Amino acid sequence: MSLVEVDLGVASTMELVNAIAAIAHELAGRTAPESPAACMELAETLAAATDQQESALAELIGRVDASGEMRRWGLPSTQAWLRSRLGMRESRAKERITLARQRHRLPRVAELLATGELAYGHASTVADAVARLDDEDCAAAEKVLLDMVDQGFSAGKVASFGRRIRDVIAERDGTESVDEDSQRGYQRSWITSTRSLDGGRYVKGWLNAEDAAVWDGTLGPLAKPAGTDDRRDLPERTAAALNSVLAGGHRATKVTVICDLDTLTGGTAPARLTDGTPIPAEQARRIALNAGASPLLLGRGHVPLYLGHRTRFATPGQRQVLETLYPTCAVRGCEVPGTLCEVDHVGGWAIGGPTDIDQLALCCGWHNRFKHTDAEQVRIVRDATGRYVYRVLPPPDANAPPTELAQAA
Repeated sequence: MSLVEVDLGVASTMELVNAIAAIAHELAGRTAPESPAACMELAETLAAATDQQESALAELIGRVDASGEMRRWGLPSTQAWLRSRLGMRESRAKERITLARQRHRLPRVAELLATGELAYGHASTVADAVARLDDEDCAAAEKVLLDMVDQGFSAGKVASFGRRIRDVIAERDGTESVDEDSQRGYQRSWITSTRSLDGGRYVKGWLNAEDAAVWDGTLGPLAKPAGTDDRRDLPERTAAALNSVLAGGHRATKVTVICDLDTLTGGTAPARLTDGTPIPAEQARRIALNAGASPLLLGRGHVPLYLGHRTRFATPGQRQVLETLYPTCAVRGCEVPGTLCEVDHVGGWAIGGPTDIDQLALCCGWHNRFKHTDAEQVRIVRDATGRYVYRVLPPPDANAPPTELAQAA
């Protein structure tokens, strides 16, 4: 048994976290008391303490999320960090990210959670309910939902009200209005988009029959489950499919960037679009990494050397083989389905990597660009099946002792 001594008044955040970890390790090895009544009481006390720890965890996650620190470690998102480094399930990671991002808009919820007067289940439910509301409705929703908690409603009941909280507020205030679909009619398609405080974007709209057919034909195939391990629901898969199309990772893109080979391999001469619009050299190199771009390479005297395919040089047959070999991104731990990934030249096409099937892999758009900009952090090996596996190394300053990294905490 180890001895844990800590002065709560002067201890740093790091010292408190280490003390909690030591106590949790010791507690996990203990046998539960024989008395069921005692177990019930201890479980309730431990659960309340765990909820308060969730408050501290939410603040830590929020700081990482806002700073983008996880990207220095080769992780494209906070969600990916929580899944791969903290071992959280998809739903659990999303729940904690939502709470971390909404805490500043829910001052009363944050206070009650930190003091142990509100269960984590209720706090996360309220955070999820207000995530799609503006600030004014958010304040009203916090009060309505906390009133329900005070009345003894379960987290499940609060969640069911939370799903229609905007309507609840409108009914209470007498501000119900005719929905936009009815106001606009159904002949013309429309989309509205507003930015949220955390940098996200709310999207709402209506597509008429013709535009809906284009939507279904383009996104439908991309939004299919990637396999039996794909736990995303249809809205999540649809969002990923739409992002793939907008980012150029689909086969219908018709963007051609004209540049000299010297520009693509590190020169400074600007590239241009077919309409003459100039593109800075560095941006042109980034565009060339995009699976939806079609670079027209020019040699000396501006003689066309090669017009790349819209799937970044790889033929449709090669892409089909790669999607069979790579059900997900080649980066270890990345779960982006291979069908939404870009074709990557393992050795770097710009520096001479051939477009041969044994020199190609599938890489999600984020990691494809990370590999290009932070090549020193990526190690590539081939496994026993012949597939390439990309392993992301910690950033250079990650070797500093933890106590130094958290000294300011």
